[in-house]
Amino acid sequence: MDTRRLLFLTELARLGSMQRVAEELGVTTSTVSQQIAALGRDFRVPLIEPDGRRVRLTPAGRRLAEHATTILATVDAARRDLGPGDPAGEVTVAGFATGVRRALIPAIHRIGAEHPGIGLRVWEHEPAEALAALAAGTVDLALVYDYSLAPLTFEPALDVVRLWSARWSLGVPTALAAARPMPAAGAPAAAVLREFRDQRWIVNSRNTADADVVRILAAMGEFEPDIAHRADSLDLVADLITTGNGIGLLPADGDPGPGISLLPLHRPAALLRAFAVTRRGHTRWSPLAIVRDLLTRSPASS
Repeated sequence: MDTRRLLFLTELARLGSMQRVAEELGVTTSTVSQQIAALGRDFRVPLIEPDGRRVRLTPAGRRLAEHATTILATVDAARRDLGPGDPAGEVTVAGFATGVRRALIPAIHRIGAEHPGIGLRVWEHEPAEALAALAAGTVDLALVYDYSLAPLTFEPALDVVRLWSARWSLGVPTALAAARPMPAAGAPAAAVLREFRDQRWIVNSRNTADADVVRILAAMGEFEPDIAHRADSLDLVADLITTGNGIGLLPADGDPGPGISLLPLHRPAALLRAFAVTRRGHTRWSPLAIVRDLLTRSPASS
């Protein structure tokens, strides 16, 4: 269906005569009649009927004219949104909390200063949740992470941009670390974890990636970890460690606070990798392309 035909119908509903529509649009009365007749064939319903020497809209014609007003307004908004000029629109991003704090919030400030027509909605989600929302079309961009030891598999229909990498360490109570003989500097990660094989472990509650890393390294150290606690908040993980309720993975470059020692993990490293994920082809929409570009230029991505 040619949406331009809807304009003839809405003008007839507004002006009441084909002659006035023709004058308004700068065409002939015959053109108006032909376009409305073609629109009726598109919908397989008569849109006009005789009314003396003039015509009037049928009930179906009046209903379609109401819909046409909304359709034409939406098309016009889309043209403005996608056309030249300052980009405008609202971009919805689903991302994990650390990534939102580290990269998205700085980008929000830059977008407000450089592109005031672009708005952002932020949903805090773990990777599986964010990717499901992206697949469902309810968000425009997913900010997700995996570990080098437990990589994500991305669908071919997705565009994936690597943002940054960060080492993670094993967080243990300082008193406990001081009471144990530690492996030599640079010892394999499996040897570090093996020293704490009798401890209770803390992993994420809504994502399996860190549990996978713990189990992989524990298997290399020939033991089965006792996973006792599941928590999304790194602050809660730190609190559980500080109070002697368990041990778990924490960012190597973070400040866990007093009472926690961060033990480096090498050979292999526990490397967290962050990604910006969009549906293929969707970054042709300039607001989304700008948001993704600012994420890649964020200090967190350097």
